[in-house]
Amino acid sequence: MTLTHGTGTTAGHSADARSAGAALGADAVARIRADFPILARTVREEKPLVYLDSGATSQRPRQVLDAERTFLERHNAAVHRGAHQLAEEATDAYESARARIAAFVGANDDEVVFVKNATEGINLVAYGLGNASVRTGLDAASERFALGPGDEVVVTELEHHANLIPWQELCRRTGATLRWYSVTDDGRIDLDSLELTDRTRVVAFTHQSNVTGAVAPVAQLVERAAAVGALTVLDACQSVPHMPVDLHRLEVDFAVFSGHKMLGPSGVGVLYGRRELLEALPPFLTGGSMIETVRMEGATWAPPPQKFEAGVPMTSQAVGLGAAVDYLGAIGMDTVAAHEASLTAAALEQLSAIDGLRIVGPPGAELRGGAVSFVVDGIHAHDLSQVLDDAGVAIRVGHHCAWPLHRRFGIVASARASFAVYNTLDEVTALADGVRAAQTFFGTV
Repeated sequence: MTLTHGTGTTAGHSADARSAGAALGADAVARIRADFPILARTVREEKPLVYLDSGATSQRPRQVLDAERTFLERHNAAVHRGAHQLAEEATDAYESARARIAAFVGANDDEVVFVKNATEGINLVAYGLGNASVRTGLDAASERFALGPGDEVVVTELEHHANLIPWQELCRRTGATLRWYSVTDDGRIDLDSLELTDRTRVVAFTHQSNVTGAVAPVAQLVERAAAVGALTVLDACQSVPHMPVDLHRLEVDFAVFSGHKMLGPSGVGVLYGRRELLEALPPFLTGGSMIETVRMEGATWAPPPQKFEAGVPMTSQAVGLGAAVDYLGAIGMDTVAAHEASLTAAALEQLSAIDGLRIVGPPGAELRGGAVSFVVDGIHAHDLSQVLDDAGVAIRVGHHCAWPLHRRFGIVASARASFAVYNTLDEVTALADGVRAAQTFFGTV
């Protein structure tokens, strides 16, 4: 580790914590960038790479790459199975990663379940509720999760598909009804658009929109859900990598995030669940490693988190994710948040100054994260992306897995720049210059 910025605290959460840290100076950012080999490469005829697509997937520092490689070269074995030295070392590395990741988000070790990604984590909860809804062979603790006709699952219009379609499918299987909070014109959750009822069983929402960047009013949504006895499921994919998050303080029941969006490997994510809920929730996948006893007539389940980790898990990826939280923690999440807030504010200022460009989301930096989506009059997002790519600037275009939200704004696609701790103010300027170059190329100005 080459950096020791900040305190590494995870005590705070949401945009309130952004003011707690100081933005990184140019020298500090340069040292961070030196840890990411891919940022030194060139693209499109030797142009410096300007990577502004970390909302889709982030890049990995050498520390994460080294952790995965060292594990595979020296400790690789199936965890929780063999009694030989390599199996013991692999299990220790796997469980050590779980403990560090749990501490990073303010959770207990046994409240962190390794999954393939956030999508799988949300599906795990949705299928667990669906399995409880069968109401056969379950105890009373599990039947508390059962849904049926007349019950409601609530989401928001901000959700990306991973936090929408699993709930649509749960409603289809159980007969429950899907309802949702609409969004305001500036891309925030409209809390006045929906009243929860005694039949509301689940409220699932994003912590920070991957399109508008808006940070959700978590405390208010949790309070409303608790008032009617509903479970809360937090999609923290766009918050855990970018700000201090303490899941116990947020008082959500479940939360998910993915490794590949937070400087870690792909193929690994985390489902957080309150211990008593994980103990009662029926499993999603069954088979080896998740059992306590097995007879030909039936089986009993291991305690969580093993209850939800059937089969041999993604071990080197979990080790890599452990290294990623070590890396972010060494910088300090207050510092990460402050740095990205400075990038976001600069992007909003520079992009808003371009004639014919409209920001999709809050126009100001308050209660807002580093995903900045926009449309440019007369230029399709894909054409805009091509011009930017020719200049070495990588952004995301399309509906960003949030098709209903784009319909809400009456657009078929948008361009999105999303920042991480390794980005610079010069890269923000490169983005704005690229947009102006596209306007000139297409003759719209």
